[in-house]
Order: sequence, then C-alpha cells, then structure tokens
Amino acid sequence: MKKADTIHRLLDNGQPQAAALSAPGAQACSFQELRQQVSTTVGVLRDLDISRHDRVAMVLANGPVAASAFVSISAAAITAPLNPAYTADEFTYYLEDLEAALLVVETGSDSSSRDVAQRLGVKVVEIEAGSAAGLFQWSGSHVGAVDSQPGEGDLAGADDVALILHTSGTTSRPKMVPLSHRNLCVSAYNVAESLALVPEDRCLNIMPLFHIHGLVAAILASLGAGAGVVCTPGFNALKFYSWLKETEPTWYTAVPTMHQSILDRAPRNTAVLEKADLRFVRSSSASLPPTVMKDLENTFSAPVIEAYGMTEAAHQMACNPLPPAIRKPGTVGPAAGPSVAIMDEQGSLQPTGSIGEVVIRGANVASGYLNNPEANASAFHGDWFRTGDEGVLDEDGYLRLTGRLKEIINRGGEKISPREIDEVMLDHPAVAQVVTFAIPHPRLGEDVAVAIVLDGSQSTSEAELRSFARERLAPFKVPRKFVFVDEMPKGATGKLQRIGLAEKLGVTPAG
Repeated sequence: MKKADTIHRLLDNGQPQAAALSAPGAQACSFQELRQQVSTTVGVLRDLDISRHDRVAMVLANGPVAASAFVSISAAAITAPLNPAYTADEFTYYLEDLEAALLVVETGSDSSSRDVAQRLGVKVVEIEAGSAAGLFQWSGSHVGAVDSQPGEGDLAGADDVALILHTSGTTSRPKMVPLSHRNLCVSAYNVAESLALVPEDRCLNIMPLFHIHGLVAAILASLGAGAGVVCTPGFNALKFYSWLKETEPTWYTAVPTMHQSILDRAPRNTAVLEKADLRFVRSSSASLPPTVMKDLENTFSAPVIEAYGMTEAAHQMACNPLPPAIRKPGTVGPAAGPSVAIMDEQGSLQPTGSIGEVVIRGANVASGYLNNPEANASAFHGDWFRTGDEGVLDEDGYLRLTGRLKEIINRGGEKISPREIDEVMLDHPAVAQVVTFAIPHPRLGEDVAVAIVLDGSQSTSEAELRSFARERLAPFKVPRKFVFVDEMPKGATGKLQRIGLAEKLGVTPAG
C-alpha cells in the first residue's frame, strides 16, 4: 500500500476500473471516475475564487455524493460537513463560526441553510447526482464553464487543513477541530493496517458523513487501501439486512447503539445471515458492552474489532487486533497509530495498571483548536493531548476505558464509573439497553440513575433489578432511580449521551 499524505493522492492506490464508491441500487463509480471528479471540482472551486484556505460548508444527505464531495472539495479547499438536520439557528451559528466562503447543497434541497447562507452573504452552489454513485455536476448562478484542468499548484498540500469539525459541545461551546491532510491520511492508514484492508474488501457504511468515524474509518481507510465503499442513505435498522444481502460487504463499522439495533432484528433475517460473509465487524466511537460483542460475533460468525477514536485524533487511537492475535472484550485494544499513555491530574505519566486520563500524541493528532487558546491550554500538556477519557493500560498494553472524566458520578466523594454500572445491568436477561447517568442529590451532590430499555421477551420489575444490582455492586454504586424508556435518546451520530440525560428524561433530584 503506497502511503499518500493528501486525500486526493489516496485515490492513487485504487486500480483505475475498480469500484470506489457505490450505493444500494446504483451503479458504482470507479477510482478513475472519482479522480476525474476531483479534477473537475478543483477547477470549479478555483473558478469561484475559492482558495485552499477557504472554508466550504457542505449540507448533503448521507450517501455517495456526500462521500465524493468530501474527497473532491478537500483537494482544493477546507471542507466542513454539517448535519442536514440542524435548525436555522444552528446553521447560523456554524456558518458564522466557520466564516464559510461557500455553501454546497444538493439540487432541490429545501434546507434552511440556503436562506441562512444568503442572509450571511455566503455563496450557495448546488451539486446534482450523476449517472453513477458518487459522481455529480455543479450548478448555480455562481458556477460557470470550467475549461482547463487544474495544475499541481491548485491542489492542497499535506499540511493544509482538509477538514474542520465541531466538537459536540455537550457541556460547553462547540470547539472547531482543524485536521490536515496529513492527519487524516495517517489515521486512514492506521485503520487500514489495523483491519488488514485489501482491494477486495468492501465496507458497508451506515455512519453519517458529517462525523469523523464515517469519513475516516469507512471512506478514507477504504479508498486508501484501494478498496470500495457502499454508501447508504444513513443508518436504518429496517433496511440493514437487505443492504447486506444486495451489496455483499466484507465488513461494516458502527457505534454500539447501531449494533444493538441490528442485533434486535437478527432473528427475522436468518436467511440473509446464513449467506453473509463478513470478514469482521468494527465498533468505535463509544464503549461496546462485552455482552453485545459476544452476541455480534455469534450472529455474524465473524470477529468484532473494537476500536477507540475521537475527532481530535482524526479518529483512531487504539484498536483490538484481528485474529489470531488476542482480542480482549471490555478493552479497545493496544495503541494503533498514536502513542497512548495514562496521565495523572498533575501531568505525570503513570505506570501500567494505574487509572488516570488517557493522553495521546502522534502524526494523526490535531495541533490544536481554532481560535480557542483557552481550550488549547487545558487540552495539551507538552505535546500530549488530554482526551478527557479515563482509563488504564494493562500489562499487554491493552487500554480499558473506565469513562469520560466529565461523566464520572461523584456521589459524596465516591467516584463511580457509569460504564461499570452499564455492564452489570446488561447482564440481566430482561435488559436490552442501559445508560447510567448522574442525577442531582441535595446532600451528596450526585447520585446514580439508570435508563433502561427492556427486552420485550422478558419481564422484570424495578425491585428485581435493584436486587440484581445489589448482588453485584458496592452499595454506593446501586442505582437510586430506574427509568424505563421505549427508546434511548441518542445524539446525531447515534451515540448515547449521559450528560444532560436527567433533564432530557425529566428525572427529578434524588432525595
């Protein structure tokens, strides 16, 4: 695998006529066609006076056009994919924060981002899907005919910013993370090497393409290995098995809540599962409960590879290895790209077996947040980036995450990891999904609550679940409140969010 340091050069690893991007029910586009799409796009952007340092916001539905637009636009400008579900107020915030020079939408889109962009004086251009998956044409009053092919000087370099993503902003103002071509390419190769991707592989992407997981693990890692990607319209548990049957992927990657929804429908799709031939299943972006990992492996007769990623690291930081190497359920594997260490509150690196904050450094790690010196001062200790995650490295170098530092429940001075409670409650046969979260307490500060989705085939009660927890947890860790829900609230990327869950579910303070 030839290692490139810009996204457009990743495409050189694909055979010209091999399928690069495809979609259910659509003709695939080849690597050669995708490379031509990049050239056309660079010409259009230069004609629009968009430079390599201008920021181009994209509001595109999940699918092959979003994937192709990201790859193509990044060759000549800075991409900023935004969630199409944002409100007008959210688009106003993000377009202003980005200081976007251009907004790209699909022809016929009724997104409120159009009106917002026009009000802010941001140019709006349209792209329309072509005959094959991932191919598109440019249109709009600002777009003219492009007569010349771009030269090498028109293309972005390795140290140019390729992508800006905002952090979720769960507890504070969202921060802008600038990722260079080099950051993204290094991470893409880290993923490809961890998974031993080859040109014959085909990823079924169900992750949103305004999130680092889908952009790097599914799209860039595959293209960099000369492999193909099936781009779906987004996650849909009802359609997953028909996509699996039609597109015959060799792997897919998802967050744990998606895996759980896929498992829920497995009993109705045994015929598809019998013919499925997945080489592995990948999980990342949130901790995968060991029980879910076991069920996935039994369902797909394939190893589940749990990885650890975050936006600031251009996704991957650690990854469990493929067989025959040892996979350790409950861990995210050893470092798989950057250096990974554990640091205490004073900034000292800790020995094996010590719990502390996970810190990373390496060529895939962003150099800092944009326009936010305060955040940079707290996020870095020397050249180590503080992830905000708590964890421990075992004697084999495998990392076990114990929780987000901001999510740790402080019950009268006793620190409780929500993930530990999750894993205990998931062992109860009637519990399908669980999220442990903090609720206010007048004397202790915080107490423990759990939101639970029950398995419809089993029955239980709050008293039984509390008794179950008491047998397995220290008294101060036993949930004070149980909240039963039909569906767990999720963020835009499918991740469960503990912070703010008490308010979202209307849970009153513990007495």
